[in-house]
Amino acid sequence: MVNEIHEPKLAGYDFYHRVLGSPRYVVAPMVDQSELAWRMLCRRYGAQLCYSPMYHANLFATDLKYRKDALQTCPEDRPLIIQFCGNDPQQILEAALAAQDHCDAVDINLGCPQAIAKRGHYGSFLQDEWELLTDIVRTLHEKLSVPVTCKIRRFEDREKTIQYAKMLEAAGCQLLTIHGRTREQKGPLTGIADWSYIKDVREHIKIPMFANGNILGLDDVHRCLDETGVDGVMSAEGNLHNPAIFQGIAPPVWQMAKEYLEFVDQYPCPTSYIRGHLFKLFHHIMNIRSNSQLREQLATGNQLTQFHAVVAKVQEKYEPYHTGMAKYEPEEMELNMSAGGIEELPMLQPWLCQPYIRASPESHRQKIAEKQREAVDPNRIKRQYFDNAGNEISRKRMKKLRRRQRRPIKTDAQCQLRHERHLEYCEQCANPLGSKCEFRLCRICCRDKCYADDCDCPGHGILIKSRRAKAKQFEAHCKQENNNDSVSIVSAASPTIMESDDPPLADSVS
Repeated sequence: MVNEIHEPKLAGYDFYHRVLGSPRYVVAPMVDQSELAWRMLCRRYGAQLCYSPMYHANLFATDLKYRKDALQTCPEDRPLIIQFCGNDPQQILEAALAAQDHCDAVDINLGCPQAIAKRGHYGSFLQDEWELLTDIVRTLHEKLSVPVTCKIRRFEDREKTIQYAKMLEAAGCQLLTIHGRTREQKGPLTGIADWSYIKDVREHIKIPMFANGNILGLDDVHRCLDETGVDGVMSAEGNLHNPAIFQGIAPPVWQMAKEYLEFVDQYPCPTSYIRGHLFKLFHHIMNIRSNSQLREQLATGNQLTQFHAVVAKVQEKYEPYHTGMAKYEPEEMELNMSAGGIEELPMLQPWLCQPYIRASPESHRQKIAEKQREAVDPNRIKRQYFDNAGNEISRKRMKKLRRRQRRPIKTDAQCQLRHERHLEYCEQCANPLGSKCEFRLCRICCRDKCYADDCDCPGHGILIKSRRAKAKQFEAHCKQENNNDSVSIVSAASPTIMESDDPPLADSVS
């Protein structure tokens, strides 16, 4: 017999160089956004390593459909790291064991700052539980055939951030990604990532490191590499707005959108993912007032042909400006377009892929303070709302009218089709029948029948007969227990009667 020879699992820089190929340009794990089609587009434009979206370890380990939908990859989709979130070492291990044959490493999400991570107790909300994190990392390090990596956020305390990274390294982490923001820096309070924390950690640990935060273009990537000394740079939001970020180019948005949809044709994904990507690519275009109808078509689209149609309209409108066939005049922006920080950017034309700059936390706090002052001002003029007929209405009613106005206008054929739906109706009334009802009735008539005829309808979930049978069994069980208790009482009382001084009845008769 020939013994099988298993190569030892590579670790640290051996893993980084020989398995991952020494990547410097990395696409971050993004929930519902770094799916296979998007990863393939990014690889075409210079991404050297991609992460999967974040998967929930519990669902991945127990739900076969969830796992099948999540594990979308192909031979060209390498190197690939699959990321999990969770707080139970065994659950994460079970999920990682199911995924390890489809990736080059397994990553633990310790950086998500969102409210859903707080409710689920994972991501950055585990960063204070070092004993648990040590158990999770060590368990995966010892029992997986691929390395384990981690993605974290910094603490406010610099020394604590360093000790946090060293703890994960000692537990078995083979590659560490550090986001330069704290857990509290999110949404309108995102602010600027502090790379100095990343540099300090780099000087104290020996495993490969990636940096994350403040990456808006290729210049930022190289500047981050120089300032921090990390091995690679990870991009998330910058990559979503420009998948060619690692090539340092700003292609027209319709080019990226068309290539992405071609990959979607080859590697299908949910329409919500597609819509999200197109809104990111078209962000600056969709904030132009004259494109409001295009925005509505994209928002309500749920078929690939509809998304192709929106892309074609964008190209038809802006390609003449891009090629110089027509002169472009700046268009009016929507009022809700945030202007914070935009003047500091090189002003690219809106049809070119370019980063999105959030308003600074200071400007956000200032707006909140102004709104609070206005709310308590007794002299403020109350805002009034009117309908199309000029009648004053409430703010709630106005919001409802605006939602209706944003809906796409249905054609006469669509309206006619809606009224001509071919439905089967209940045999006892005019309501549509339940599609799974055994008696071909609507729910109300089915319930009445089950009560009257003592029967069940699993299709409607009406289980009258079963519940009555259980009630009878319970009643019989209670009676049996009562009878047993009575017999026990009589049995216990009999010796007392026999020990009485009175003679037995038979003797007295005789």
